[in-house]
Parts: sequence; structure tokens; C-alpha cells
Amino acid sequence: MDRRSLMLFRLGLLVLALMGISSATLSPTGINFEVVALMAIKYNLHDPYNVLENWDMNSVDPCSWRMVTCSTDGYVSALGLPSQSLSGTLSPSIGNLSNLQSVLLQNNAISGPIPSTIGKLEKLETLDLSNNTFRGEIPTSLGDLKSLNYLRLNNNSLTGACPDSLSNIGGLTLVDLSYNNLSGSLPKISARTFKVIGNPLICGPKAGNNCSAVFPEPLSLPPDGLKAQSDYGSKGHRVAVAFGASFGAAFFIILFIGLLVWWRYRHNQQIFFDVNEQYDPEVCLGHLKRYTFKELRAATDHFNSKNILGRGGFGIVYKGCLNDGTLVAVKRLKDYNIAGGEIQFQTEVETISLAVHRNLLRLSGFCTTENERLLVYPYMPNGSVASRLRDHIHGRPALDWARRKRIALGTARGLVYLHEQCDPKIIHRDVKAANILLDEDFEAVVGDFGLAKLLDHRDSHVTTAVRGTVGHIAPEYLSTGQSSEKTDVFGFGILLLELITGQKALDFGRAANQKGVMLDWVKKLHQEGKLSLLVDKDLKGNFDRIELEEMVQVALLCTQFNPSHRPRMSEVLRMLEGDGLAEKWEASQKVETPRFRSCDNPPQRYSDFIEESSLVIEAMELSGPR
Repeated sequence: MDRRSLMLFRLGLLVLALMGISSATLSPTGINFEVVALMAIKYNLHDPYNVLENWDMNSVDPCSWRMVTCSTDGYVSALGLPSQSLSGTLSPSIGNLSNLQSVLLQNNAISGPIPSTIGKLEKLETLDLSNNTFRGEIPTSLGDLKSLNYLRLNNNSLTGACPDSLSNIGGLTLVDLSYNNLSGSLPKISARTFKVIGNPLICGPKAGNNCSAVFPEPLSLPPDGLKAQSDYGSKGHRVAVAFGASFGAAFFIILFIGLLVWWRYRHNQQIFFDVNEQYDPEVCLGHLKRYTFKELRAATDHFNSKNILGRGGFGIVYKGCLNDGTLVAVKRLKDYNIAGGEIQFQTEVETISLAVHRNLLRLSGFCTTENERLLVYPYMPNGSVASRLRDHIHGRPALDWARRKRIALGTARGLVYLHEQCDPKIIHRDVKAANILLDEDFEAVVGDFGLAKLLDHRDSHVTTAVRGTVGHIAPEYLSTGQSSEKTDVFGFGILLLELITGQKALDFGRAANQKGVMLDWVKKLHQEGKLSLLVDKDLKGNFDRIELEEMVQVALLCTQFNPSHRPRMSEVLRMLEGDGLAEKWEASQKVETPRFRSCDNPPQRYSDFIEESSLVIEAMELSGPR
């Protein structure tokens, strides 16, 4: 019997041991039925990069496993495996995870049918199986998911009709069935957004835009109701006038008292606005929790300055402790008076929350009132890469070389997801060490992604004021205000140099008592073959010299002045993993470094370019917790 058959045999024994047990997490033998279900899911998937390596069938608690999130009472509440290159099939055992609220398996290569057992997950709010190769019909059992908010099955190979049972779900916000092979008529689904474009049998060549989105019909009163309303209005007119006069007088008295109270508080303490925390019931953000302002104010001890983790262009980040003891990072946004109002803010938060990847900072919740916008993230116990590169100041051991290389790979994977796997794509616009956070395992987590989009409702690729940090800003962005994915690639190149040198981009030249920024000096030392002078002294010579040469070459490829010459982030990731760097580097050496075309006589050094830039630069720290 081979190893896989033996594992399946042992799994079968565990399933038999748990038959009949549904009301308790543990069986009499101490085996967790959720562990059994998760292991069945693991065995049905092909995992080329061993992301499920720490899933152990002998464990009694899956809450410490990667990609698994548990509720406060210890049940598995979320399964998040997006963009992990998984294939195979999805086990029907997923239906035994009865407390699941979120299933995120998008951007893999999972095939086979969608298990009908998913319909047993009564608490499920978010189901994203998009961008896989699922086939067969959409299970009618999905109509039993009464709590479902988000359903994304787009970009698969599903066939048959869209089940009528989906019309039974009243709280849907988004249903995306686009780019499959569905047929038949469409049921009346009460979702704010219902996408079916790309299904040839439903949306033929003459369908036009009618298939891009279907919205629910607006509420209307029946004709009888309108007549009754008219009769009532004629009879109650005099009563309404009298009531209005009385109400108006009372209103002005209350307004006067309110202004007096406000004025007194204004002169005695800082005012925290906490008004109108009601919101549109149609805006449901799936797995996100909506916090009250009072709750977050209490968690941060009234936004005490002692709890500040970092300050930036987007606001201040506070460490907080919720009522259940959970540590969080609360970002109190500075630009809260955004155009578009509360619904626009919630829509943008919704978009950001759907970007889920192990190397992206997960948005846990939010708070919005008339005058406040706050975002809630998990607390990152190891702070930012920028703070850990200065560990010698605090007497802590420095980040070793292997960990720095791992941080570079993790950051690259997160940016690949934002640029090439996220729909719509997200440009970070301030990639640097201070914006890369480290979880309890020192895994790199990209923070603050999407906030530039969230707070800037101008065109996504053009802005009149450059947001970012000098030394990290790409030349074309600095000169014209135009940003793109290649802007982030430039910032990632500078991040690699920060990991190598252990210094901020602008501090490198100052430490050497020289004029200029890091990029100029790296180019000079690379040409002179003196790369060892770049390396952080805290490493005490413990680094791989071949990897150093490779990382510097990747950084220089990423920071070429012409954005069209820079590689895409997916190419950068492959080069860091040892694939294709030699060819890219050789090709770059054959191309003469172009002059940047922003003026007739452009500077050749990046530091000179900064000095001659005519734009107003907001040289700010946009990062999260330090």
C-alpha cells in the first residue's frame, strides 16, 4: 500500500470513528471532526508549493494551521486559499465545516464539480471559487445559503442553467457567474450586482450590455396604495400643518441646547464625533465586521498617544484591544471628507476586502460615521520591515540573510496578486520597507494596498499631487504624476536595496557622508565590483554572495528609468526564485540607458532628478504599524 493510499485509509477510519457525532467538536477519542474535514480537503487537492504542509491529521486543533481562521469559540470560520497554484478537486467534506462564514479559493486550478454539500453551510457569507476550472452544473443547494452575501463563480467551465433556488437568498450583494458556459433563462436574483457576461448561450452576440449586470427592480407602491395615500393626504392636511409648526419650535429649542453643550465640550476636551452610525442595510460587506466608533475608541483607550503604532499620510495607526481580548491595529483615516460620501467609501472598502492573499494585510473590519472613517486590521506582532532593519538600536538580533530573502519573495507574491490576479487590479503606489509588515512567523505582509484608491477618487493612473516617499518614487511618477504597475516595480527594487543595506533609501548616502540617494550609489558600487560594501553591517558578513549579486541585479532591473524596460512583478518573482535572471540581465546591458523625456536636458542621476522635479511632493510615511 503506497503512502497516499495509507493516508486515505487512515482518514476513512477517522470518519468512521466520528459517525453520529455532530453536536460536539471533539469525539470521545479526542479527534476534531473539523480536522477530519480539512484533511479530506487537503488530500483531494494537489499542493505543489506545500502551503498546506502544517495541516496535521493527528491534530486536535486546526486554528493554528495556515490559511485557516477560527472564530472566538474555536470553530473554523474561514478557509482562505487564493492564488496558491492548487489543483485537484474540492472535497464534499467541506460541508462538514458547519461554522464556515468565508470560503476563498479563487485563482487556482481546482477542477471537478462544485460539491452540493456546500449548501449545508448555513452561516456562509462569502463563497469565491472564481478563476478555477470547475465544471458541471451549479448545485441547487446553494439556494439554501440564507446568509450568503457574495457569490463568485466566474471564469470557470460551469454548464447548465442558473438554479432558480438562488432567488431564495434575500441578502445577496454580488453574484458573478460570468465567463462560463451556462444556458437557459435567468432567475430573478435580488442582488445589487448580478453578472452573467461571457456565457455565449445566455448572452449571444446580440445581447449587448444587457448581460453585463442585472439589478433588482426598484421598490414601488401598488396603484391601490397610491390612491389610499392621496385620500389620506387631503384629509390630514390641517393636522400636518399644526404638527409641523409645533415640531419646528421644538426643533429650534433642541438645536440651541445642542449647540450650547457642544461649545462647552469644545472648550474642555477633545471632541470625538459619534453620530449617525446607521447605514444602508443593502450594503453588506460579507466577512467584514462593522465596528461602532465607541467600540474602537474604547479599544484604543480613547485613541491614546501611547498606543500609536505609526503615523502616515493616510492617518494614524493605533494598537487596540477589543472586548474579547483580540489585538488589532486601528487606522484612523485623515482624509475622511471624501467625495461620494458613505456609500462610496463602503464600496471601495468592499473592493479592497475581496483582495485576499497570504502576503496581503487582511482587512478585518471598518467603522464609518458622519465624520470618521476607520479601518481595522489584525495586529502584526513583529512590526514593519523598516523597524526590524533597525533592530540593533533596540538591542534585538538583526534579520538574518535567509529571512530577508524570504521577505523579498513574500512581498513579490503579494504584489503579483494585486497587479495580475486581483480584479480590478490595485496599484500600491508606496512600496517600501515601512509598508511591509511581519506576522508572528516573520512572513511578509503588504500593508496599505488600495488606500491610494480608497482616498483618491480621481483617475487611477493620473494624480496632480504625488503621494509617496522620496527615494522610492519612480521617475515618471515624480515627473508627470502618472502611476502604473511599473511604479510599484520601481518601489520594490528600492525595497530590495533596503533589505540589503539595512538603511532607508535617503539615508544611505548620508551614512557614507556623500550626496545622493541609495540607487545612485548602488549603481556606482556595482560597476566597481564592490557590492560587499553595500551589505548591512549587522549581518557581520553572514550572507550568500551569489544571492547578493542576484538581488542587486534584480533591483537594478526594477529601477530602470524607462518604465517599459522594467519587468512585470511576475517576472521579478521568477527571477528571485532563480528563473530567467541571467537572460534578462544580459538583455538589459545591450540596451543603452534611455534619457527620461520630461525635459530637453534630463538629469542622469536619480538624486539630480529629484532636485529638478517641478511637482510638489508629499514626502510622507504612508505606512501602517512600525
